[in-house]
Amino acid sequence: MRAVIRIEGEHERGKRSWLPFVLRLYLYAGSEAIRVVHTITYDGSQRAGKAGGDFIKGLGLRIRVPLTDELYNRHVRLAGADDGFLTEAVQGVTGLRRDPGPAVRAAQVKGERLPDISTWDTRVSSALQYVPTWGDYSLAQLSADGFTVRKRTKAGHGWIHTTGGTRAPGFGYIGGAGGGLSFGLRDFWQKHPAQLDIRGATSDEATVTLWLWSPEAQPLDLRFYHDGLGQDTYDEQTAGLNITYEDYEPGFGTPYGIARTSELYLWANAATPTAAALVAQKDALTAPPQLVAAPETLHKAGVLAGLWSPVDRSTPARKQLEDRLDLLFTYYRDQREQRRWYGFLDYGDVQHTYDPARHTWAYDVGGYGWDNSELSTDLWLWLAYLRSGRADIYRFAEAMTRHTGEVDVYHLGKWAGLGTRHGVQHFGDSAKQVRISTPVYRRLFYYLTADERTGDLMHAQVDADRTFLTLDPNRKVRTDGYTAGDRHALSIGFGTDWSGLGWAWWTEWERRGPKWQTARRKLLASASTIAAQPNGFVQGSGLYDLDTGAFAIQTAPVIAVSHLSASFGLPELAAELIGALDESDIPGFRAAWLDYCRYFNATSAEQKARYGASFKVSLVQGHSRLDSYAASLTGESALAARAWKKFTTGDGYPDASTPWTTTPVNGPTVLNAGTDAPWISTNSTALYGLAAIENLALAGDTLN
Repeated sequence: MRAVIRIEGEHERGKRSWLPFVLRLYLYAGSEAIRVVHTITYDGSQRAGKAGGDFIKGLGLRIRVPLTDELYNRHVRLAGADDGFLTEAVQGVTGLRRDPGPAVRAAQVKGERLPDISTWDTRVSSALQYVPTWGDYSLAQLSADGFTVRKRTKAGHGWIHTTGGTRAPGFGYIGGAGGGLSFGLRDFWQKHPAQLDIRGATSDEATVTLWLWSPEAQPLDLRFYHDGLGQDTYDEQTAGLNITYEDYEPGFGTPYGIARTSELYLWANAATPTAAALVAQKDALTAPPQLVAAPETLHKAGVLAGLWSPVDRSTPARKQLEDRLDLLFTYYRDQREQRRWYGFLDYGDVQHTYDPARHTWAYDVGGYGWDNSELSTDLWLWLAYLRSGRADIYRFAEAMTRHTGEVDVYHLGKWAGLGTRHGVQHFGDSAKQVRISTPVYRRLFYYLTADERTGDLMHAQVDADRTFLTLDPNRKVRTDGYTAGDRHALSIGFGTDWSGLGWAWWTEWERRGPKWQTARRKLLASASTIAAQPNGFVQGSGLYDLDTGAFAIQTAPVIAVSHLSASFGLPELAAELIGALDESDIPGFRAAWLDYCRYFNATSAEQKARYGASFKVSLVQGHSRLDSYAASLTGESALAARAWKKFTTGDGYPDASTPWTTTPVNGPTVLNAGTDAPWISTNSTALYGLAAIENLALAGDTLN
């Protein structure tokens, strides 16, 4: 049971209001903590050169803490690495030239009320006015690998170095024997630069500032990273794409509308907590308790249409697959640490492509940089969690969901509802599409947690079809003369486009959101009219009516099959709809999808016999899950056999040529010692993971 208070506003600077925020305060029955979920959306401008644009120097949440105890009964606690704590009093009476007495010293270190001052050694009690009082403390984590702590007596006087360490959890306490506040910022070092400030601890009211962006760091600079390199025309941009894989277009590398969500925790304490209590609060901050169901329970409930099954190592073949899936996850988990995939905007994402020459990921090479959910990395991780119940996979997937749903997607402006393709900067590429913002990457986290912010993100996608009025995803490669703007005839693909829209409508309908009836109508109309096309899904795309949700039925059959069509949640959406709806709801849909599944990996002769022509396909290994899904519906053993054949021999990680090993690597070859696996790419990993998991669930009984 919980109550949630939602506060919305904007930050003010002079006469200007900008940086809209949403603040949610969570109060749980039976919990002493107040959970704070803070979201900021960037609506500033960016300008190249010295003019700069809008930077963020510091961003934080400030809290006033009343203090009533004597200065020597006030305590400061700041957590460091490995359960370490800075344990101090505002006015310390330990370590003095004169000893107040062992009972006094022991009580102050424990954070307990000191014995009455009349019992102290008078050489101390009569000279307290000469003992400095420390009113201000700062802990700054400016990188993933180091923090510093300093303090001063009060403003206008110099700071002194206190201590430092590696990775602070972002937890502290200010108060005294009469009560105080514990506070924390989750993912503190992971989302550096962050900072904790205590000010005025000698006054009647201290202030605590939890800095999401430390004012001691360089300002948050969201300008695009290059000057365009002369790519002014589509032809020049295509040439650039062919060399760096970056889809550049002037004006598109904008951060306007991206967001970031942070979690903070507060505890009001009746007295300074014991050391054990502080460690428990710190642990609740860094790894908040999460109520979960066992994989077997979730599987029995039919979560995600039965496309996964609990981990099973009962046969040598199954064990081999499970071990390989574990290797892939472990590699990415370790790469995050080795490559320091941390930072306020970056934490949660992984890199797209490896550069074996430099023994590093191609973080600075166009579209090979950040992954941005390409080919459903998020979905692979969530299925890996569902089937294993592993906390480390859950936390990894949670961080990715928080990142990709916020930083990689626009929440304001003309592109609200669209996400950005993979690149050097999360918002830099000119491909703005619903394949990145699709709710399929958020909904499992939402249904496991009931997280309201994630619910907002999914609901916001319901109207993403309107973006096709202003931005055509295929504008650079059009040869048919189409231009966007006619709300009754918008060109929308049946693969990456429709699956993103379909997931938004399906989820809104599932949740009975404010627009669920419109979402239901558009989902049913679009699914039915895709099925009614001459070649069904193979037709590729159609003209969509924004008002009705229906596609115009084409008269001539067309073959337009893309290797990406089923790579962003389309198979999973089709399985959900077929499993939950009647044939009368979406007539012909089951047959149309089965056709696509049956013929994508078919031989050229089989394709030609069905459609009159063959079509070249790629990403065969990932698409083997289409074969196993068709086999599960039809019972055809040949399709199940083909699924495993394509899985083991197709592009990606074929059995015959994939080493399935990692190699230790250290300096001077790399900056940080770790492991090397040049054969691993995130595209292949995501599709391999999805195919392995779904094939095991749908055709595992035929695996030799």
